[in-house]
Amino acid sequence: MTQHQPCEDEDIKRLARRDRNVALNAIVQRHRPRLLRHAANIVRDEDAAADIVQEVFIRSMREPRLFDADFKIGAWLYRVTNNLALNAARNHRRRGDILAGMKMSSELAPTQLEEVQHSQRRGRVSTALECLSANHRRVLQERFYRDLSYGEIANALDVKMGTVMSRIARAKVALLELVETTTCLELR
Repeated sequence: MTQHQPCEDEDIKRLARRDRNVALNAIVQRHRPRLLRHAANIVRDEDAAADIVQEVFIRSMREPRLFDADFKIGAWLYRVTNNLALNAARNHRRRGDILAGMKMSSELAPTQLEEVQHSQRRGRVSTALECLSANHRRVLQERFYRDLSYGEIANALDVKMGTVMSRIARAKVALLELVETTTCLELR
């Protein structure tokens, strides 16, 4: 292996048997340019892309299967980069939507009546959330209060991602019904 020519993943795995740190450096040298391009294409920000790729390599150092014979290093790095970049782009859009929705002028400030109505609706949602099943309440809290991705929720709850997706969809419907019909709310 030379300084300028990164070695293949199979060579890196063999190198890891002698020196894991040198092998990790070889992984960075081999895959960093491609991962940076991919992340930058998604997040449209080179600094953010560099941060994402840095996080990917930190995660790779903790990945116990990284140097296993059948482990696909490049595919794993690409998948983790893709997921982190998509999460970053989604979070950036959410922050942008929130900021765009904020009213900057004092004359556009909500009236007291609007504030009271908003507060009441928040209270109804909070109460309705308590009326949901534990599984539905948990996935909504993980997704919307902790801002976890579906994959992170699946890992946290030790369930499949499809289970998370269906629980969230069903929980949203149940929550909306409770808020709009006040069935559970009337019991409180």
